[in-house]
Amino acid sequence: MIDRSVPRRVLPTPEPRGAATVPAALPVRPRTGRLLVLATVFVCAACGLVYELELLALGSYLIGDSVTQASVVLSVMVFAMGVGSLLAKRLRNRPAFGFGAIEAGVALLGGLSAMALYASFAWLGESRPALVAFSFAIGVLIGAEIPLLMVLIQRIRRQDAGGAVADLFAADYVGALVGGLAFPFLLLPLLGQLTGAMLTGTVNVVIGGGVVLWLFRRDLGRRERRMLIAANVTVLAVLACGTVLADDFERSTRRAVYGGEVRVAVQTGVQELVLTGPTTGSPRSLDLYLDGRLRVSGYDEYRYHEALVHPAMTGPHTRVLVLGGGDGLAAREVLRYRDVASVTIVELDPGVVRLARTDPMLSALNAGVYGDPRLGIVTQDAFRWLRGPAARGRFDVIVSDLPDPGITPSTKLYSQEFYGLAARALSPGGRLAVHAGPLATRPRMYWTVESTLRAAGLRTAPYSAGGRLSGFTAGPDRTPHGATGTPPQDWGFFLAAREQVPALSVDHDTPGLRSLSTGSLQDAARDAERTRMTGLPPSTLPHPRYS
Repeated sequence: MIDRSVPRRVLPTPEPRGAATVPAALPVRPRTGRLLVLATVFVCAACGLVYELELLALGSYLIGDSVTQASVVLSVMVFAMGVGSLLAKRLRNRPAFGFGAIEAGVALLGGLSAMALYASFAWLGESRPALVAFSFAIGVLIGAEIPLLMVLIQRIRRQDAGGAVADLFAADYVGALVGGLAFPFLLLPLLGQLTGAMLTGTVNVVIGGGVVLWLFRRDLGRRERRMLIAANVTVLAVLACGTVLADDFERSTRRAVYGGEVRVAVQTGVQELVLTGPTTGSPRSLDLYLDGRLRVSGYDEYRYHEALVHPAMTGPHTRVLVLGGGDGLAAREVLRYRDVASVTIVELDPGVVRLARTDPMLSALNAGVYGDPRLGIVTQDAFRWLRGPAARGRFDVIVSDLPDPGITPSTKLYSQEFYGLAARALSPGGRLAVHAGPLATRPRMYWTVESTLRAAGLRTAPYSAGGRLSGFTAGPDRTPHGATGTPPQDWGFFLAAREQVPALSVDHDTPGLRSLSTGSLQDAARDAERTRMTGLPPSTLPHPRYS
């Protein structure tokens, strides 16, 4: 039985080994000083999450496959934060100086991370090593913050360890929320990746350095104070110079990536659009890049669009739906048929549509289709639009003009669920034309598309067409990476239908055909069949199969 009449003795919480004693005086009252430290935790957490999101966005944009890049960045940073927490134990006897030095370092690395990754991509053609290095270095520094802040807040006013940890982590998590919301809704649209990262670094070094040099100035020796002032001033000067030179740097990297004829470079809410080529002359000299990937080459885009569209137009084609294709080039092929009554383009990015309407060279390439009264535009996600009632059973032909399924944001548009919605939108006897990525270089991905179409209840006919774009991204020599000295790659397609798939053929009375014939289609179908892979599982939303 417990004797409750004897009061328990409460033992004082021991000082962390090697920590200095609580300062006798602060420039402010202890309560105010504690609030200032928590506010610093809030700001540092917000800045740290911005750096993390910046690396995630750049990894997906520059390298592709956002799932892989997110996994790499997050796992490396979390591991590095653990390393940083362990290393911070060595600084517990000098927490103020250690925290000030760490904030200067994380502000410099985080602020310059976007510029360094862009430079690596533009001039070296590879940004993955830089992505991993910055993720690790920034993670180590972020991981060292909380242990040192824990020591500092305890030196202002001692409290039980659980309460101190709760306060610190509450401020940390709320700051992370603010940083996570500020990045996509404020920094990225208003300032862009380069300037947004450097502004974040500036805030980081001002707040982190300021609270140490003012609130904890009595903890610093004269030499330490001078070193921190010099470090903070240097970081601010470097970030200021980087901000001033950001536009020139961006132009230089674009020239390195795309060549010297960049005419349009626009960051929309969806992606970066870059249009290269002269302002006058033949539209065949035009190249359109979406997020660094060569999407349209005026040199041979007709091979792709003729092969995608015309096999599906054999049969009734009064009402046609184009999924993607905001550049108007697939619609150009559809509108060659005079008996087409309406064409609906469902395009996620209104910036692509605006560019295709207004740029004289791109408008010449698409034959001014946006001036045709038969053409209608819907700016919406194709998956979401197909789920609505407007699509059900309406279309004789659906043309799926979408990026390769291996690009992660496109994976849901190559899923069994998506093709089920597309099949529902077909009228009786309707056909679906699908771009399925390169057949020669990625046969497993290509035949996974077929198994997914079949799982959605569609019958299929495979075929391909030659061209130079397939799967490549822009390189420093303005040619697609891997394209120099290699033969042209191919585009893979499927013609699908709920009932019997019509024989692959084209109407030779269609005006303007340059590369397609019934014979060439049938040859391409036989070549595709020789690469057939069987037994591949379909790709679904909860279990994507493309990589």
